[in-house]
Amino acid sequence: MSSSFSQIVSSGAARLRAASVAGVCAFALVFAAAGLKSAAAQEDTASSEAEYAVQSNLAAESLLLDATYAGDRLVAVGEFGHVVLSDDRGATWRQAVKVPSQATLTGVTFINKDIGFAVGHDATVIRTKDGGENWDLVYNDTESEMAFMAVYFENENRGFALGAFSFMVETNDGGDTWEERTLSEGLLDDYHLNKLFSDKDGDLYISAEFGVVYHSTDQGRTFNRIQTQYEGSFWGGFGMSDGSVMVFGMRGNAFRSYDKGQTWQKVNTGTDKSIAGGVQLGSGKIVLVGLQGYVGYSDDGGKSFVEVTRADRLGYAAVADGPDGQIVVFGEPGAKLMPDDMEKAREAVSAKIVVQPDTDS
Repeated sequence: MSSSFSQIVSSGAARLRAASVAGVCAFALVFAAAGLKSAAAQEDTASSEAEYAVQSNLAAESLLLDATYAGDRLVAVGEFGHVVLSDDRGATWRQAVKVPSQATLTGVTFINKDIGFAVGHDATVIRTKDGGENWDLVYNDTESEMAFMAVYFENENRGFALGAFSFMVETNDGGDTWEERTLSEGLLDDYHLNKLFSDKDGDLYISAEFGVVYHSTDQGRTFNRIQTQYEGSFWGGFGMSDGSVMVFGMRGNAFRSYDKGQTWQKVNTGTDKSIAGGVQLGSGKIVLVGLQGYVGYSDDGGKSFVEVTRADRLGYAAVADGPDGQIVVFGEPGAKLMPDDMEKAREAVSAKIVVQPDTDS
């Protein structure tokens, strides 16, 4: 998998695109218009002999694209089927014992401390029942050339995976079987669905292309299409403790909604670099990460951000709470620790702080 950045490219009727998952992450997804494989054929693909992720001492130092907590354990996923685990909030890492895939993994979620799912290229879904130590391949479609970007589970039985060209599959038996579905009846969009997240009330949102956000009030059974005032792609988003949600993507653009997506306000991110990941820390601070070493810190509840440019100038796709006083950023160089304080971050990583004036009224 290449570690060079790729811009989204359109090719007319064929809609041949190269799009980076999460917008800035150092690898290219190349999509071609192709028919979707029927759900009836999934048993053959999932039961075929799998290629296993190769054990490597450098797994936590290679491209990682998403991370989440499984109880007290931090689990991150990335290229070559790498799944890495940390039981000290990101201070040290080890590789999962068994992962039956070498596909690039782009999203991960856990229902509880034991049961989790990860998704990625080749329409891959893997499942763990022991906190990420061992995984099984439960859905795979190498022929479709599709990629899943995100995965969500309402409970141990019902969940779904989604991604390129609005390709979406759902399970109602904990991942044993899957069926293709649309976002909603009559909704025929074929945008790339880049990130799925929830707000404080449990409503679901999907960050998509062309300034589109999808919103669900029924745990993803149906989605409503929202057209924001932005025309570019959104690559990520998250919900905040005050009930608002934020979406972000190309060229430093981020927007926030306090009314379930009915209206959106532009956020001063302090950068023109593309943004791929973000989180509200347990302390209440908000951090964004993205292209060219961008790390944005907010101490005012996400109303504005101050940029800390990492000296490595590499791309970062996700961020999580780390050890006391630190965060973990995930991207091209794997998992890296940084202070959760802007000033300390500059000193710790020899980074440059760039402050852009707030031009919003």
